[in-house]
Amino acid sequence: MTSYEEIKKQSEAAVRELLEVARLKAGDILIIGCSSSEIKGARIGKGSDIDAAKAVYEGVYPLLKEKGIFLAAQCCEHLNRAVIVEKDALLPGTEIVNVVPQLHAGGSFAMTVYQNASHPVAVEEIKADAGIDIGDTLIGMHLKHVAVPVRIAVKQIGEAHVVCARTRPKFIGGSRAVYDDVLSGGDVQR
Repeated sequence: MTSYEEIKKQSEAAVRELLEVARLKAGDILIIGCSSSEIKGARIGKGSDIDAAKAVYEGVYPLLKEKGIFLAAQCCEHLNRAVIVEKDALLPGTEIVNVVPQLHAGGSFAMTVYQNASHPVAVEEIKADAGIDIGDTLIGMHLKHVAVPVRIAVKQIGEAHVVCARTRPKFIGGSRAVYDDVLSGGDVQR
């Protein structure tokens, strides 16, 4: 069994590496989908573990706060994968929904983020700038277009599979267009 401290260290290492590659800046949003069940070696949704969720939170939140990056937590399918986020992260006019995540309806990580946020709100969708999927929770629906896979050294947190992504603006304009390498994260192919 992976210890609390190991989960915390693995989570911190994963977010640190993703932040370096994704080049997020203050005001950006990082979404995390986190199955504490998978972290502990159980099937997703079958062994929620509040301590595993807290370890992930304690590993990632200080780094994000230091850089002014908002943390968004994807809830489980029982809440239709709604997102918990600080109200200040939302664009004007974003519709808030009324739900408070629980251990078996929303998930332990979303519940932990909700409990630790200054002004937590739930929304049905968000367009995050980057994301970490811990335990195959399928965060893609909450990433901006275009999502770009990010390979990091951390392949697992506990027993859970880890996948990361960053986003970049869409390329438009065809063969005569000129693109900004900074916006694309170095994806421009000439």
